[in-house]
Amino acid sequence: MKIILMMLILLPLSVAAQELYKFPADADTRWISFENRSGAKGRAGIENKGAKGHACDTLKAGGSVTLLDYAGAGIINRIWLTTSHKPEALRSIHIDMYWEGASKPAVSVPLGDFFGIGLARRTPFQCALFSDPEGRSFNSYIPMPFNKHARIVLVNESKETHLLFYDVNITALKKPQKDLLYFHAYWSSNQQTKLGEDFEILPAIKGKGRYLGSNMSVIADTVYGNTWFGEGEVKMYLDDDTQYPTLAGTGTEDYIGTGWGQGVFAHLYQGCPIADAAKKQFAFYRYHIPDPVYFHSGCRVVIQQMGGGGRDQLREIVKAGARLKVVTVTTPATLVKILEEPGYPDLFDEKFPNGWVNFYRLDNYSATAYFYLDKPENNLPALAPLKERLAGILSPTGK
Repeated sequence: MKIILMMLILLPLSVAAQELYKFPADADTRWISFENRSGAKGRAGIENKGAKGHACDTLKAGGSVTLLDYAGAGIINRIWLTTSHKPEALRSIHIDMYWEGASKPAVSVPLGDFFGIGLARRTPFQCALFSDPEGRSFNSYIPMPFNKHARIVLVNESKETHLLFYDVNITALKKPQKDLLYFHAYWSSNQQTKLGEDFEILPAIKGKGRYLGSNMSVIADTVYGNTWFGEGEVKMYLDDDTQYPTLAGTGTEDYIGTGWGQGVFAHLYQGCPIADAAKKQFAFYRYHIPDPVYFHSGCRVVIQQMGGGGRDQLREIVKAGARLKVVTVTTPATLVKILEEPGYPDLFDEKFPNGWVNFYRLDNYSATAYFYLDKPENNLPALAPLKERLAGILSPTGK
């Protein structure tokens, strides 16, 4: 069975509906949960004489729970789970996925971030790949194929024990699939970046595959006042790109399909479930499903850490201690590319135009990138330590 037929969630409904009445000759359905840890036929719901004997269990402080350990070929179609809603738990617990017996996980991401929304905050939303129906449970619908073995583990680095409910829904296949691409995900933050440097959503990966997209979070630094954080362009370096990328957007809100700022919305492939101006927190996503991003030998994805505001606003925040670097200034008459204009008047010079100024800045960024790769392991670093993952999460100002 070709993998493309198993990725119906990635296709328009009109196309997917055409496949609903077809019966695959080599597939069976399995649900893995505490009620049937192996997914074996005829072995579900047997505890407590079949009367809901093991619906949940505990994820102990400092411990782990194996959600799935399945030998054979198949496709994970859906993952549902619910556990603690506490912000610290959503960053302290991480989900790891291993394919084909690999020792290194293809996925190692904080729990909340993996399921489509960052900031360790819960809010109801739905898109093509994830949902949180009432802000109380997580769902993933990303197809995750494997040929020999799949393992999913939850690791709890917090000091609290949490109640856990879950199930993983699988299509079990009788024979391996050809031309397989494995699912991967990577979490990153900008804790190590400097003013003027792009934030790496996805560091350079090696191999052939498809970039699915990402969810991103920003906690804007209060030192920048009421200026806008989202002028940064997303850039994608494909294959042999070096100094400059092949793909570039026009701004942060533009990349997620809106414009002139970001409010709350949640669409199939793009959205901003959290736009909290009071706390200066934004969580948003873009998934390249109808507009695929393919790469043949490698891929790297970044976003510029750039904002905008009026000239006089910038003068005020610089006096208050803000670190920034001016990039462009736009007036009704002209656009000045300041980095191409050596000796251009300083921001505080009376000759500096009174217009909209784009400038490099540093806020608290984090992101989860999702991609398919032609191998079960990737060359990316291990998940960042807990201290980095919690930075800014427990404080509304991001500091």
